[in-house]
Amino acid sequence: MRELTYSEAALEAITEEMRRDPKVFYMSTDAIGSLLKEFGPGRVKATPITEAAFTGIGIGAAGCGYRPIVDWRQVTFCFVAMDQIVNQAAKIHYMFGGQVTFPLLFRASVGGGGRVAAQHSQSPYSMFMNVAGLKMFLPSTPHDIKGLLKTAIRDNNPVISFESSRLMGRKGPVPDDDYTIPLGQADIKREGKDITVVALAWLVHEALAAAEELDKEGISVEIVDPRTLVPLDSETIRKSVRKTGRLVIADEGGPTAGFSAEIAAVATEDLATFARLQAPVKRVCALQVPIPYSPVLENYVFPDRQRIIAGIREVLEARRPAAA
Repeated sequence: MRELTYSEAALEAITEEMRRDPKVFYMSTDAIGSLLKEFGPGRVKATPITEAAFTGIGIGAAGCGYRPIVDWRQVTFCFVAMDQIVNQAAKIHYMFGGQVTFPLLFRASVGGGGRVAAQHSQSPYSMFMNVAGLKMFLPSTPHDIKGLLKTAIRDNNPVISFESSRLMGRKGPVPDDDYTIPLGQADIKREGKDITVVALAWLVHEALAAAEELDKEGISVEIVDPRTLVPLDSETIRKSVRKTGRLVIADEGGPTAGFSAEIAAVATEDLATFARLQAPVKRVCALQVPIPYSPVLENYVFPDRQRIIAGIREVLEARRPAAA
């Protein structure tokens, strides 16, 4: 099977969907040259640096029967359009009594590794998870980003594609044929029996590397990639935890009210899953600080395979207290 980079697979998904459906059009402050060359300025809009404006244009166009792709580029830039996202895109279908659909895709890169300091190294997806009316996903492979983007473009609801900055150049197998991946379907990237690691994006690959290292010691690690944040495939996560009895969560975002806290709740609020837990849940997250510009400090703030290994060892060595 051919290999594409994460960014190439994303571009291929968008190109194919624009060919398939003339109602799909693209807006960004940095128009992609290949899209502009093939589809022209009528369908590929190079916008001014006015995210609130072109986010609003996208919402209006979606309500008029189009399928806009609004590329914010870095997630930081969408913060100036929060009213459009939170009060309009997320709620407008409901406010219209379901009479009109608003199919639009938002794209935003997230995460660190680029040494671009505090404002441009954020992973704030949990902020958006708190808003009813938005779907969202965070893929870890070229295969997944292509399939999920195609699904999102065809969906009749607002969807946010969070895309890992660290993975843009990473290659992986991508089928030649047309395929989609349903939203709300997690993927078990590695089967295991001793402990479950739920990891996102770049940390899926760090968790896989950690699992390879621990496998030499006879420790079998199962790795679950949620892929979709909303809707979340809670049952796949719970099924894995019920099998292994232990859970580590690896997230490039901070721990406070974050995605990792949601996964911990998924595992512990379900009685059948909670009953099988043999040790406390462990979260391996970024430190709750602004992301430093210094490469040394940035590396210190973010989790990696060594911290995942340390978290796994801590959970394996722990024991759930006996009931009084």
